[in-house]
Amino acid sequence: MENGHQLYVPVGFAHGFMTLEPKSEIVYKCSNYYKPKTEGTLYWNDPDVGIKWPLDNNLIISEKNSNATSFKNLKSPFTLSNN
Repeated sequence: MENGHQLYVPVGFAHGFMTLEPKSEIVYKCSNYYKPKTEGTLYWNDPDVGIKWPLDNNLIISEKNSNATSFKNLKSPFTLSNN
């Protein structure tokens, strides 16, 4: 990592990445062991989320993200509290 930029994403917060340069690298640091059954995956282009991705015709979408669900149908393992 040349620039060393980091971004903190709180537990339970939906997040996604798109690289704009060839040979880009994304590195995750997790707060606990990976548990696939607790993971939810949203459509990257869900119109209800409304992200305007800077797209071109060379998209590479992972199998996991190709099989995602809409925000409306997401069953999250996280709950909101009224604290």
